[in-house]
Amino acid sequence: MTYRRVLSLFTQYVAAEQPQKLQSQRPRETLISLSFHALFGCRVDDSSMQVDSKRFLKCGAVAVPHFFRNRRSFFATTGWSFYSLPTGPGNRAYSKKSLRYTTKSIQMIEKVKSEMDVKEDFPVYPALSSYDAAMEALSSLITRRNRGDPSSTTGRSHDKLARVSMYLKILGLEEKIKELKIIHVAGTKGKGSTCVFSEAILRNCGFRTGLFTSPHLIDVRERFRIDGLDISEEKFLQYFWECWNLLNEKAVDGFTMPPLFQFLTVLAFKIFVCEKVDVAVIEVGLGGKLDATNVIQEPIVCGITSLGMDHMETLGHTLAEIASHKAGIFKPQIPAFTVPQLSEAMEVLQETAKYLKAPLKVAAPLDIKKLEGVALGLSGDHQLVNAGLAVSLSRCWLQRTGNWEKISPNGSYEDEIPEAFRRGLEMAQLRGRAQVVHDIVSDRDDSSATKESPCGDLIFYLDGAHSPESMEACGRWFSASVKGNKRLSPPPLSSFEGVNGYIKHDEFGRDSNRVSKQILLFNCMEVRDPQILLPRLINTCASSGTHFSRALFVPSLSTYNKVISGASTIPSDSLRKDLAWQFMLQRLWERLIHGTDRQADAALDGIPTLPPPEFLYGDTSHCSPSQKPVLCSAVMPSLPLTINWLRDCVRKNPSLKLEVLVTGSLHLVGDVLRLLKR
Repeated sequence: MTYRRVLSLFTQYVAAEQPQKLQSQRPRETLISLSFHALFGCRVDDSSMQVDSKRFLKCGAVAVPHFFRNRRSFFATTGWSFYSLPTGPGNRAYSKKSLRYTTKSIQMIEKVKSEMDVKEDFPVYPALSSYDAAMEALSSLITRRNRGDPSSTTGRSHDKLARVSMYLKILGLEEKIKELKIIHVAGTKGKGSTCVFSEAILRNCGFRTGLFTSPHLIDVRERFRIDGLDISEEKFLQYFWECWNLLNEKAVDGFTMPPLFQFLTVLAFKIFVCEKVDVAVIEVGLGGKLDATNVIQEPIVCGITSLGMDHMETLGHTLAEIASHKAGIFKPQIPAFTVPQLSEAMEVLQETAKYLKAPLKVAAPLDIKKLEGVALGLSGDHQLVNAGLAVSLSRCWLQRTGNWEKISPNGSYEDEIPEAFRRGLEMAQLRGRAQVVHDIVSDRDDSSATKESPCGDLIFYLDGAHSPESMEACGRWFSASVKGNKRLSPPPLSSFEGVNGYIKHDEFGRDSNRVSKQILLFNCMEVRDPQILLPRLINTCASSGTHFSRALFVPSLSTYNKVISGASTIPSDSLRKDLAWQFMLQRLWERLIHGTDRQADAALDGIPTLPPPEFLYGDTSHCSPSQKPVLCSAVMPSLPLTINWLRDCVRKNPSLKLEVLVTGSLHLVGDVLRLLKR
């Protein structure tokens, strides 16, 4: 129970006993805070207080956190102390450590508890868990409603790194991060995969690892991994509120709280320092030169993944300009590695490295023969490029930290990949990148059906591709996967199986009697250019003989300006009235397929309705420019309705097998994973 409920009851009590006290002109929130001060002898921040209604003592008092540091939030991980409150004459005040109470306070609490037991119908303030409160706090740091909007800090990029350094100094981390042994990675595509491969390799070499990546798909804790696992909620809250409270105390006299990504960056350094990791693998957020992570002054090694045209509104409209930003993470005399690049980008990287006297080497794509039959943990031929870079970064890190001989006693360097490296490459996992999720759909009309009994086949292929180059890689991976070609990955993430219980990997094999149809579920941010993305996807798939039967355009659930937790409730019937962007995507799709603008007439005047099941499994041909112009796409009213509709279509036609490619946006991929997980 939140403190708001306790104080709502308390206020009702005061209203009945001493109504004149509520005639004060003071703001209600001030009265609430003062009321808690009267109860517990401590002032609290109205926006960050939580009381557990289950923690009542025998005498009727609630458990009170032991405030060993007054500045700390109630939500910080404090030691909870339970006290048996003694009785005493009159108004005598008792205290033990930092807890202060009076007999009147005890009577007040007993009254509150009594009222709570018998009254259930009075207004209750919305309850926020400590984690939800942290998400609300993070959301307050977002400076833009949409990615394309100007930031409130626009025009001050030149002092961004100075401000991040100041935040680190306030947190006492300025000198401590110099002790971290960091691998710093930038790039347009593949930097997340490269970081995950590097972390998994070094973890399997026996080192305690820290990994910071972005963005997250379901829960913000995904950005912070310790030894391959998302940081626990308990530890996240501990480090979060320690950083928040220290920075918030300084938010006066022109000092402002950091924007979201800067806060998450300093939080990552806080976590890795406190967790005493042996290696910290840090992924750049955007660009490199002015990215918040570039406060790193002396990394062990730097890496640049494949470069391409993305984030042009920030990084520039030429490959050379983009490469210049990425090369900004190079440091004097610190080794750096990159992958094969277009000449325009490679020249910039080489010139920057030469100026800084930083040895730059090009890591060749991993030779699959060197894996000795081991499959990469991340699917797709393009992952061989990322894995090759990760191997070079990990080997360099081991050499520069004096640990290479421990891993490879025979001194092999170029020709062999140590066993620990192969294990790491196999174990690497990254949600939303070339991920396959088999959704089991049971028959609602069959009372004997269980979660294990399939009725139809619904498979989601999820990849957060959102640039032209990554869209091509996504198309190649999807085509190879649905055609049953040799794949480079083990089954999808096993975490979905044991934890959630209702998303299972395919254990039933392929049924040659089933009709397979490939469906595209697509959305992209409005700063992207779908006129480039969609043709790349269509042409890449078509070149491999894969054609989409239908395309579904749907709005995402998550928003750019709000951070939510993985446990946040998703309304199953949420509708977004403004679907102009989705209708534009549909017109573009129909023009690419049929050469003419086509759109469902019934949908023009309002929110579209769900298509009939026959739209998917009727006797219609694949969408193809050579076919008769039949509407091959639909704008869907909401994502939850779309997922349920796909399940119903498969449930009604058990012979149907739907292979759904979800791509175009990491936000969309994360929303689908959240819905499937639920």
